[in-house]
Amino acid sequence: MDIGDVMRDMMRREQQEKLERYRMLNRNVKKGQILFTGSSLMEQFPINELLMTNGMNVIIYNRGIGGFTTVDMLEHMEEMVFGTEPSKIFINIGTNDIGSPDYRQEDLLKRYEKIISLIKGRLPEAQIFMMAYYPVNETDKISDEEWGKTAFATRTNKNIAVANEAVERLAAKTGCHFINVNQGLTDERGKLKKEFTVEGIHMYANGYQVVLDNLKKYL
Repeated sequence: MDIGDVMRDMMRREQQEKLERYRMLNRNVKKGQILFTGSSLMEQFPINELLMTNGMNVIIYNRGIGGFTTVDMLEHMEEMVFGTEPSKIFINIGTNDIGSPDYRQEDLLKRYEKIISLIKGRLPEAQIFMMAYYPVNETDKISDEEWGKTAFATRTNKNIAVANEAVERLAAKTGCHFINVNQGLTDERGKLKKEFTVEGIHMYANGYQVVLDNLKKYL
């Protein structure tokens, strides 16, 4: 087993552990609150600490899981969505699809639409907010790590912009809300600002504060 296989095995175990924790947490949630769900870009959103810092008295449950794609989310809707029975759902899923070597936008959209359909069937009263994918800054990639060598092959700002336009159309088609949360995140080149990003993709709390500012009126 090479180092890549070892890392993938570790990630799968971590994901299963998170799913089990979410199953347990969902037993005790307060129903009808706000849900954040998706991949690592949602999981790493320090939303509850930022809510306290901003003096916002709302309840938000975070059910993001790092490394997840739309395929994974479809397999775990109970843990990631239905178990909290939310009234508002904010979704950020699909950046790992875009970053996949075999990425095809039509496949991403087909699966995303299936996610929306399942939510509407199970939680017809819930409001669904489809968040724009964040920009990246490929100049900050970690080239000495395996994932860094290929992380930006298809996860480009061009592909992200095209996907955001498609997700916005999908939101209109399915009766959901599309939120462009990226205002203030980009530099003069349209890249994710260096001061916001850990390694070109994920963000520090200062970047998430910008996103929260763009979300406040919807919460």
